[in-house]
Amino acid sequence: MAHDKCMAVIGAGTMGRGIAQVFAQSGYKVRMFDTMPAALDSAMGTIKKLLEKAVAKEKITADAARQALELITPVRKLAEIGTNPLIVEAATEKPDLKVEVLKETQKHLAADGILATNTSSISITRLAAATDHPDRFIGMHFFNPVPVMKLVEVVRGLQTSDETVRRTVAWATEVGKTPVECNDHPGFVSNRVLMPMINEAIFALQDGVATAEAIDNIMKLGMNHPMGPLALADLIGLDVCLFILEVLHRDLGEDRYRPCPLLRKYVLAGRLGCKSKQGFYKYE
Repeated sequence: MAHDKCMAVIGAGTMGRGIAQVFAQSGYKVRMFDTMPAALDSAMGTIKKLLEKAVAKEKITADAARQALELITPVRKLAEIGTNPLIVEAATEKPDLKVEVLKETQKHLAADGILATNTSSISITRLAAATDHPDRFIGMHFFNPVPVMKLVEVVRGLQTSDETVRRTVAWATEVGKTPVECNDHPGFVSNRVLMPMINEAIFALQDGVATAEAIDNIMKLGMNHPMGPLALADLIGLDVCLFILEVLHRDLGEDRYRPCPLLRKYVLAGRLGCKSKQGFYKYE
């Protein structure tokens, strides 16, 4: 069948699979690429489970779930993603790796296609400079878990055109998200405000002010946060939190962004949070 709504996602990790799912649920034909076959298999399994859960909760029909799943094609070779009006890169948060991936990926854009990155802290302007059309490059920062979280932080790089912003905002709206625009700056808005809070909570734990549970409960009940900062850090991944704090500390040059030594210690020990079954809390 002819299908004019299509896009591609690069990376089948936590964020990539979530992005693929929300676009497929909005009727987009999605090609999801990853260099690791195991990641693709795991991603498809997770998406299937999440769609089944949504059906069980009567949020979507069984028919809609089946259609969404059929619209996602896992691909093991970049050449197989075809030509797309939108490609969202969700590879690992490593600047050099992202630059490499983006240089290759841009060859699969339609003539006026837009290349977006889901980075949570790397400079959009820096990544855009590695592409042939920096005016058609933008930050499209989704939040975890992607199918649930409404926000998409739309980040404009120095050379991003108004038209690119307009089209990106339209895509985010179409897939049921709430796009909010901001300019390229270390940590954008979300992580510039969130990470110092998480870091301060870790300092409070390190200084013996209270237990992890107590710190989280005070923030949940006192500030009406749905989740405490330490549990949230575990969900994000302590390695990711450390990386973002290092970016903020380096690029803004201010000590208030200095990562807490206890955070470094946990990351060195491999206690990365939910994904390693242990962080500030233990997970089954």
